[in-house]
Parts: sequence; C-alpha cells; structure tokens
Amino acid sequence: MRSFESLRIDLKDLKDGLTTMEYDLDDSYFEYIEGPEVRKGNVHVILSIHKVNDFFELNVHTEGIVSIPCDLCLDDMEQPISTDNRLVVRFGDENSDDDEIVTIDENEGMLDVAWLIYEFIALAIPIKHVHAPGKCNPAMIKALEEHSADRSSDEESTKEIDPRWEALLKLKK
Repeated sequence: MRSFESLRIDLKDLKDGLTTMEYDLDDSYFEYIEGPEVRKGNVHVILSIHKVNDFFELNVHTEGIVSIPCDLCLDDMEQPISTDNRLVVRFGDENSDDDEIVTIDENEGMLDVAWLIYEFIALAIPIKHVHAPGKCNPAMIKALEEHSADRSSDEESTKEIDPRWEALLKLKK
C-alpha cells in the first residue's frame, strides 16, 4: 500500500502567503480511507493554503471520477465529481472541529487532510445515483419488475375486495 504521508501537512513549516499542493488519488487512497460511500476512484486534488499569521485558509478543488453502487441495480457506476471547498484552520490549545473553523494543537501543528478530502468528495455525490437509462444490470431490473408494488397491486385487484376498503380505492383513482 502506498504511503499517504504527503496528506499530513505540517502547518508550522508553511511560510506566510500561498502554498499550493496537488494530489492524484486512486483506488489505493480510497482503500486507505475505508470510507463507506466510495471505495474506488481516480481524483485530482488541488489544495491551496493561504497562511496569514496563525490562520490558514484552505481551498480544495477536487475533480475526477468515483465508482459508487447504483441505487437501482447495485452494480458499480462511474460518477463524475467536481467540487470546490473552503476550510479555515487556526492554532489553539487542543484539536477541535466545529462547522466553520478547525483548531489544531499548536504544539503538534500537523493537519491530516486525507479524511477532509474524502468528506468533500462524498458530499459532492448526488443523493440519488443511478445508471443512465438502459445501462442498469438487466437481470436485476427484471427481478425488480417481478417484485414491484405495481405488479403486486395488479394481481390483488383481480381478487375480491373487502367492502370496507372499496371507498379508499375509489379515492386512489
């Protein structure tokens, strides 16, 4: 497995001004992270760090393709990712993480951006992700159609309906 030590940034060694770093993350990165949403991918990351005194503004541009399961057929599908994120980091007495500012222990001074980048990638994935029409696994689509609620309701409509429910069925139509 490849080392991801380059994703640990020593903030104390950075000079005032702008520092830019680039990373090409592949399947080994996603295996290293062991995140639940994405297991494979090929992503290019540009990390720009603007340092002013003990404050750091991180701008992360992420672009590439990740492999995620289709919500419909569960086969892997490629999902393009393109996102820009901003994060403010400062030195403090102990590590903490709130919604707007990450505080790094001043004595340690190290920021591991591996998980932060993964979170930015995961947040860029649409809530619903399905293959393009006609690209899903045909065997799974057939199984879904056989067990769909519409088919079940068609079979049940041929049976005699309990009169207590008849009024509700009229509302449905």
